[in-house]
Amino acid sequence: MGTGVAAVLILAVVVLIALVVVVLVVVLRAAARPGIAVARVAGGPAELGPRAQVEAGAPRAAGSDAQGTRSGTGTDSESSSRSDTGRAAAEADRAAAARELGAAREVNERSSAETERARASAAALVRDAQLDAARSRTAADAAAAELAGTQERLVTARVTLDAERQAIRDEQQAARENDAHRTRELGRQAERLEAEQSRLATDADRLAGRVAALDALERDLATRARDLDDAAAVHAAELQRVGGLTVDAARAEVLAAVEVRSRRAAALLARDIEAEARSAADRSARIIVTTAIQRVASEQTAESVVSTVTLPAEDMKGRIIGREGRNIRAFEAVTGVNVIIDDTPDTVVLSCFDPIRREVARVTLQALVADGRIHPHRIEEAHAAAERNVVALCHRAAEDALLDVGITDLHPDLVDVVGRLRYRTSYGQNVLLHSVEAAHLAGVMAGELGLDPALLRRCAFLHDIGKALTHEAEGSHAMVGADLARRHGEHPDVVHAIEAHHNEVEPRTVEALLTQAADAISGGRPGARRESLEAYVTRLTRLEEIGRSHPGVDRVYAMQAGREVKVMVLPEEVDDLAAQVLAREIVKQVEDELTYPGQIRVTVIRESRATEIAR
Repeated sequence: MGTGVAAVLILAVVVLIALVVVVLVVVLRAAARPGIAVARVAGGPAELGPRAQVEAGAPRAAGSDAQGTRSGTGTDSESSSRSDTGRAAAEADRAAAARELGAAREVNERSSAETERARASAAALVRDAQLDAARSRTAADAAAAELAGTQERLVTARVTLDAERQAIRDEQQAARENDAHRTRELGRQAERLEAEQSRLATDADRLAGRVAALDALERDLATRARDLDDAAAVHAAELQRVGGLTVDAARAEVLAAVEVRSRRAAALLARDIEAEARSAADRSARIIVTTAIQRVASEQTAESVVSTVTLPAEDMKGRIIGREGRNIRAFEAVTGVNVIIDDTPDTVVLSCFDPIRREVARVTLQALVADGRIHPHRIEEAHAAAERNVVALCHRAAEDALLDVGITDLHPDLVDVVGRLRYRTSYGQNVLLHSVEAAHLAGVMAGELGLDPALLRRCAFLHDIGKALTHEAEGSHAMVGADLARRHGEHPDVVHAIEAHHNEVEPRTVEALLTQAADAISGGRPGARRESLEAYVTRLTRLEEIGRSHPGVDRVYAMQAGREVKVMVLPEEVDDLAAQVLAREIVKQVEDELTYPGQIRVTVIRESRATEIAR
């Protein structure tokens, strides 16, 4: 594009130079013609024509005649004639010079017109060249802009391509790590399978030896039976010969004597075998249980019903309380947790018997303190976010527990249910940690007895899964957990171990009995459980269940260590009069069913909200 513009400019300059040269030539030619005429007029006699020379010579002759006149008198008439002739010649020359001067002027005028036309043509060419140059410059600018846009798009495409390549590399790295993890897991499973196959081969060899020994013993017994039959026949014949008895009478006597001796021998043998078996079983059981307890070391229970939140400054307590206590009332109404603010510096205590509710409240308060904005609407938003965070924490805890006990194929719905056990306690003992501990104990005992450790660990790990479903299902936690496991496709032995671990169903398998043993060992060790805390939690849970059993109830919170029950009802189902009736009914049911110290205040809250969005 720039080369074309330069070529046009060079052509325009060349045309201008040519026009200037033409104009100069014309001007010089026109100027040359008047000069000749002037030379002819102003030149000497040599340059004039004959007539001019005559006319020019006339004045000189007249001068000479004048001089001669001074000297003489005879030549006057001759001088006068010569003078007239010279003037006539001069007039003719002047007329000729005037005609030549007019012709030169016409030539000058024509050259000026040609010069003007040349200048106009040059100006038009210059204008055309400038227009062409402007159009070329515009086209060059457009091309430059398009080139810049193309470069920007190329840069953007390069950045996008780099990001995609990085994402692909990250995915490949994650896939490689996942493959490595799967490879390690498959290696461990292969090792366990090889060990199981080796054990099964050993058991098969031992059983084959026992079968061979039993076959030999059976053959020996058959031989002895035949010998005894022969001896009995000889003895019967001898008795018949000696005593004169018939064969049937002798047989009856002999059978009676043999039966008495056999019964006595069998009773003695059975007593000895039973005593020996009981002694051996006690020794084996003690050894197995002791080994399991020694190999599984667990920490003592330190669960409580309060949580503390550390504040960045003391003035944050006033912001948590809010104007006239509106913030703390909104917080307790949303979370169902008591907020205790006392003289303890930079500390707020949250009290609630439900660990999940208390943890959600703790996360909510920490988020509010970190954000700094504390008001009822913000409390509701932070509480919703905290509930989602606690659900994620439960899921992560379940995955860690499953990885700890070596279970990799549990149903995803059961994983979420197991995660809830992270915040459940039984007599002060964390249920998820209790399940992991029982699983390890069952695995150790299964290894000592030559059973399948993986199956025993699965039974013991899932035996308390029903405790995660508090008010969501009716029945004991053993039956609820068994029904849940059955619906999600667990093995029948696992389902039976769950439903039989509290003897609500008679145990029929070794797995069920070992699950009971593992549960008892984990719960009965020193420091594992506290009876008082469990009774307290049971009473508060029953208070909430009584409140939820009435129609129109949305949420129920037992607070102030069970001395206050807050019942949130649905405003579209329960009016003000029905709320008062509901409070009296709950109080009557609590008085009839529970035993408690002091008094319990029941508060029914009916709240209506209208929300619109300004756009």
